[in-house]
Amino acid sequence: MITSTSNSQIKNIIALQTKARARNKQNTFVIEGIRMFSEVPENRIVKIYYTEDFYNECNLELKEKISSNDSEAVSEEVFKKISDTVTPQGILTVVQKEEKKLEKICSDLERESDENHLFMILEDIQDPGNLGTIVRTSEAAGVTAVIMSKGTVDIYNPKVVRSTMGTIFRVPFVYVEDLKSAVELLKKNHVDIYAAHLKGNDFYQEDLRKNVAFLIGNEGNGLTDEISQTANRLIKIPMQGQVESLNAACASTILMYEYLRQNL
Repeated sequence: MITSTSNSQIKNIIALQTKARARNKQNTFVIEGIRMFSEVPENRIVKIYYTEDFYNECNLELKEKISSNDSEAVSEEVFKKISDTVTPQGILTVVQKEEKKLEKICSDLERESDENHLFMILEDIQDPGNLGTIVRTSEAAGVTAVIMSKGTVDIYNPKVVRSTMGTIFRVPFVYVEDLKSAVELLKKNHVDIYAAHLKGNDFYQEDLRKNVAFLIGNEGNGLTDEISQTANRLIKIPMQGQVESLNAACASTILMYEYLRQNL
């Protein structure tokens, strides 16, 4: 059992929790809690850390998953130090990252040409809760993949990971160095690009029964002009009162579900 917070493993977990640079260098990230642990694929588990109280109280299935992987007990004091939550549940796992390649996603489009596909393209989304909600909703709405600019908040940030509620393991996503080039690649693969924009047309008037990508911009500044100009169409969600725009996650949800409605 690890009982010291000066242990090198403990210091490394804290680095993974707090620094994107550490996560990038090691190609790993941290998940916490029973639900996330239950959903993580076993082939991506690097190491499991748990308290004795958690192990003694968890069910047989979880005990078998812990014992069949590299795992180590830590004291309650140490676990509080490495946890990023207010009320730790007593289990934390270091997990291997897994990201898709945009070229692979596009090649899959050709093989599934009889189905319509939806993509979410995010430019510099900064709020962890927004990104996590968009990823979670993407699974519910049947999104093919989430494509993010390099300026978007790290999806492996603990706050993002928690808000995905496990969908981070199931929704394909990719960060791209050049968002404009990514948009052009989708267009070449017969995907129509719709940019959420204040100067757009009422998106409820659009026929979305085809391959579609929705462009969502930064919470404070919206989409840059450069990216907006890559779109086939500018669209906006009609609103009453004096509201000019919606939260990025809220707007994304409305767009995704209108696409789903039209394609059911």
